[in-house]
Amino acid sequence: MARVRCITEMGMGVDVHGRDATKAAKRAVSDAIRHSSLGFFRMVGKTSKDMFVDVTIGVPDPGSVDTAAVAKELPYGTVTVTAVKGGLEIADERGGDAITIANAAVVVSLDDGNG
Repeated sequence: MARVRCITEMGMGVDVHGRDATKAAKRAVSDAIRHSSLGFFRMVGKTSKDMFVDVTIGVPDPGSVDTAAVAKELPYGTVTVTAVKGGLEIADERGGDAITIANAAVVVSLDDGNG
């Protein structure tokens, strides 16, 4: 099966207190898809169940992201979430807390039917 990329959306999410990378990641995914309405499926003989959604989350500590929780932000498709090193962490002036910023890339693809 070969996939054809149909949509790429980007988003940013922030957890202002608590260094919660999962919260920031979920907000980044929500930001990426907030203004999307994918209506082309009928035109190509597919449904939203046929799509593959690959999410890449960039955060300072990728191991701290609950990828299953982030995947629940996507309402349709076969979802895969991968956390990678990226994003930002901005420490407060005392060093006891930080703002965690996550970036998300959400890629929607379909099987091209040639495999």
